[in-house]
Amino acid sequence: MPQLFRLDAGFQQYDWGKIGSSSAVAQFAAHSDPSVKIDEQKPYAELWMGTHHKVPSYNHDTKESLRDLIEADPVGMLGQGNVDKFGSMKELPFLFKVLSIKKVLSIQAHPDKALAKVLHFNDPANYPDDNHKPEMALAVTDFEGFCGFKPLEEIADELQRIPELRNIVGDEVSETFINNINPEAVKDSADDAKNKKLLQQVFSKVMNASDKVVVENARALIKRAHESPADFNKDTLPQLLIDLNEQFPDDVGLFCGGLLLNHCNLKAGEAIFLRAKDPHAYISGDIIECMAASDNVVRAGFTPKFKDVKNLVEMLTYTYDSVEKQKMSPENFERSSGQGKSVLFNPPIEEFAVLYTTFQDGVGTRHFEGLHGPSIVITTKGNGFIKTGDLKLKAEPGFVFFIAPGTEVDFIADDTDFTTYRAFVEPN
Repeated sequence: MPQLFRLDAGFQQYDWGKIGSSSAVAQFAAHSDPSVKIDEQKPYAELWMGTHHKVPSYNHDTKESLRDLIEADPVGMLGQGNVDKFGSMKELPFLFKVLSIKKVLSIQAHPDKALAKVLHFNDPANYPDDNHKPEMALAVTDFEGFCGFKPLEEIADELQRIPELRNIVGDEVSETFINNINPEAVKDSADDAKNKKLLQQVFSKVMNASDKVVVENARALIKRAHESPADFNKDTLPQLLIDLNEQFPDDVGLFCGGLLLNHCNLKAGEAIFLRAKDPHAYISGDIIECMAASDNVVRAGFTPKFKDVKNLVEMLTYTYDSVEKQKMSPENFERSSGQGKSVLFNPPIEEFAVLYTTFQDGVGTRHFEGLHGPSIVITTKGNGFIKTGDLKLKAEPGFVFFIAPGTEVDFIADDTDFTTYRAFVEPN
């Protein structure tokens, strides 16, 4: 079995994707596979890299599926430690993606493992597997999204400033929240638990509001955004609400997302980790996304799809950190050396981590020791090569590669734009 080979990755054309060749997904798909002809009228939303049965990846040369290759040699392709840990004989424990986002995705959260088992057992049509789905988003271009609940004092301020939000939440719950939150509460203390319960009451009122009440107050909210932008506590919020309303008119997402969740902006190279049971949504931009291999989604707003309000209200963590506290801090990766720079984004989960490698300070070769598990690499900018032993493969934008466990590789940059993202899993 080869230790390094190119992959052909498939793509998805969801409605929210960027249109035609404006989409990084379309650019990558067409550049890596000349048979792909970009339709300038259609959206290109996601490039999938991995073993997921919906859109599996294939060996570029032999056209064998990565799933079949792993099944033929699970220890060689995954490593004994990962086979023992995850139990799969044909699948990676992670799914690696590129997303090109033009329209807001649904506000959503994902169950943890315990809840996923229950939801899958009770409702397999809406919850197709029993796994959790923590996610990490790494910005390829400027990116904006929603990530977790705003700090409590911001929400309290909005309940006082914005009559439409107060109308939906109600005077009693609004006043209880404003008068009883403790923004200085220590994490995991009794006061923190009380804060979360108060926040849950506010969110529940929003999510259980009738369609009539939501529509009336959404229209009044957008009128306020146009005519009285100074009423809002953030300068960027009125235009954000106006833009979101153009995509999903009169939607509850204006309240449960626009007013209750953090508005997050990432520059290229920045990352955010989205834990199970944390509400989030992507608004615009191009990102690399890595997640546990699951399809379980509990939706809240900006979607025509099934919204499971009861489970959503019950399941969320109701953490209320600022955006800066939710961004990931990159770590130095000590098992590489040479030219260029590699930083590690290592979330607190077992299924994946991601290496981000650039050569902005000069072309050359960066050497990587063999990792204790499989990895998938995508080149997003520039030109270079990936080499192991006597095998040297051209790496251009959209080219995707599989690297087997224990394989030492060199990334060789032809230019200073050469940029790669490498998802991998190692047993603890």
